[in-house]
Amino acid sequence: MRPVAPETWTLTQPATPLRARPGTAHPPGATVAEGGVNFSVFSEHASDMELLLFESATAPEPFQVISLTDPEHRAFHFWHVFVEGAGPGLHYAYRVNGPGDVGAGHRFDPEKVLVDPYARGNSTALWNRGAACQPGDNLARAMRSVVIDADAYDWEGDAPLRRPLEETVIYEMHVGGFTRGGEAGVTHPGTFAGVTQKIPYLKSLGVTAVELLPVFQFDDSEERPAPESAQGGRLTNYWGYSTMAYFAPHPGYCTAPEEGRHLDEFRDMVKALHKAGIEVILDVVFNHTDEGNHQGPTFSFRGFDNRNYYYLNPENPAFYYDYTGCGNTFNCNHPIGEKLIVESLRFWVEEMHVDGFRFDEGSVLSRGPDGAPMGYPPVLWSIELDEVLADTKVIAEAWDAAGLYQVGHFPGFRWGEWNGVYRDDLRRFIKGDPGVVGAVADRIGGSAGLYQRSGHTPVNSINFITAHDGFTLNDLVSYNGKHNGANGEDNRDGVNDNMSWNCGAEGPTDDAAVDALRARQVKNFAALLMLSQGVPMMVMGDEVRRSQGGNNNAWCQDNPVGWFDWSKVESEGEMLRFWSELIGFRRSHPVLMRNRYFNGATNARGLTDIAWHGTELNTPGWDDGNARVLGFTLGAPEDGTDIHVMANMYWEPLDMALPPLDGRRWHRVIDTARPGPEDITPAGAEVPVSGGSYPVRPRSVVVLISK
Repeated sequence: MRPVAPETWTLTQPATPLRARPGTAHPPGATVAEGGVNFSVFSEHASDMELLLFESATAPEPFQVISLTDPEHRAFHFWHVFVEGAGPGLHYAYRVNGPGDVGAGHRFDPEKVLVDPYARGNSTALWNRGAACQPGDNLARAMRSVVIDADAYDWEGDAPLRRPLEETVIYEMHVGGFTRGGEAGVTHPGTFAGVTQKIPYLKSLGVTAVELLPVFQFDDSEERPAPESAQGGRLTNYWGYSTMAYFAPHPGYCTAPEEGRHLDEFRDMVKALHKAGIEVILDVVFNHTDEGNHQGPTFSFRGFDNRNYYYLNPENPAFYYDYTGCGNTFNCNHPIGEKLIVESLRFWVEEMHVDGFRFDEGSVLSRGPDGAPMGYPPVLWSIELDEVLADTKVIAEAWDAAGLYQVGHFPGFRWGEWNGVYRDDLRRFIKGDPGVVGAVADRIGGSAGLYQRSGHTPVNSINFITAHDGFTLNDLVSYNGKHNGANGEDNRDGVNDNMSWNCGAEGPTDDAAVDALRARQVKNFAALLMLSQGVPMMVMGDEVRRSQGGNNNAWCQDNPVGWFDWSKVESEGEMLRFWSELIGFRRSHPVLMRNRYFNGATNARGLTDIAWHGTELNTPGWDDGNARVLGFTLGAPEDGTDIHVMANMYWEPLDMALPPLDGRRWHRVIDTARPGPEDITPAGAEVPVSGGSYPVRPRSVVVLISK
């Protein structure tokens, strides 16, 4: 590690050009070395290339232009140069020329200013998206990359935490939206620094990992017309699922991006989270880029080598295959695309100490050049087997926008999957749909029906009820239908089948009984999520009943609709306490965190590792089309604590039988039908239960432990 130094660079002798040497092809990007900086980029089809050097992010003209056309700056398809005297803080960009045959898939434009695909940071001070979409020179309105020395940081002994996956509780959150609300009380709202200031809240909640919506650079300047109902008066790319640069933290989450401190500000956050025992998982978007379709902007990949970086329609290469719903598809399994993806992941693990990744529309990464799913997709297996990534959590959204659905069948063995089947089955059950208890039992048991036959384990299942994409948990129990009018698409966007139930009134209500039922349903979802085998994931604000007003597609709502409402931490204090105690309960009971499936083992108290029940013991009613009740017992090995769970989603109370215990007695920990703080008791305060049955009230979950 080099000594920490300020990321500044100045041209000390304006009249003297910096000396350019041939340089080396590897590594790609701008690499700080003794005496200067090595620049390298890939382009197979370019005929000419220029490196532009700028004194600052807003300098109107480059102070030096270095031609890379001479063969000494070429090594196969890499263009490279070593610039003596260059250093951190220097801004740079490229211009690239090549065949102008759009019909053959080429989109070279020698007047377009391009940022480095491997840039560690980019400045958007002059950026204008429209200028990048139109032909002609956009020098005055283009982004510039900035040289950043990735080694110049003091980690103070920090390293990825490597927590076992079965012990993980994931909190999906948006970096900007987490602290932009007026009551967040942070110094720099909406930034990495803002997240750092809220670490005590995350730690008290008990989550072990934050899964951050995209933090790679995206274009938050892109706006669209907003209807009168929109808050804030603008609609923009809030979620960030259109990546511009795969090695660069989003400048909008930095306090001083123009100073080139992108990496340091992100790493300060990671280091602080690690000190609190919280891992960092990044939601990454390698399936497409922000350059969009044939009418989109040219700012990087398209201008360097369109034919290699994207899947093109073989019948008309002027157009893109679109398996993503976003205009283009990144050529993930081309050797150059694979190289960029794997090296990006390595960078974020080695240089940024990230603990894991969630791959947006991960099924795209299994497609070959013809679009068909591959048996052994090179990029997925490279990630699976890479030694640098061996201890890194990898999680796939195992579907894409073109209909490929691979939950339970995603290529590889150690990949976790967002279990969309879990989400759907649990929603139906808690809503009160009949006849789904068999499917729900499989989900609670770790989805063995999906994973066990292929050699997977419960930790391959990332269990979730809600995610950023869809209703919040409070809205799931408050709306029968989506209310997306504020998105400006006449409520056509977003999923129509949400498997939701409004508990008797659509949206906000003054009916105390309806609101109490909604709160109980939220607790039911939370309880079964944390009692299931697999890896639970919850969403920012669900613990305080955050609402988006029924909007189930808030991707463009950078306003209170999409932000965490910090006033609810106080007003929903009882719900927050329930979640915190519940997560603590899961953490304290190893029988809830198995990394292998059940095998029928029986403990000294006569309880098997898992047994399923209905209102009567060992009669779960798998074939009962009207069943809305499910119980199960987890027999702990040796001197461990046994757990008995009863879930009644019927609208009448039911007496449910209790398993006999040898030498112990059942004690109540959770009863979601009770008001707080009786709904969940802290460790040591459990309430003894007498008799051979327990009266489970309508639409509630009860949890007992043996003592």
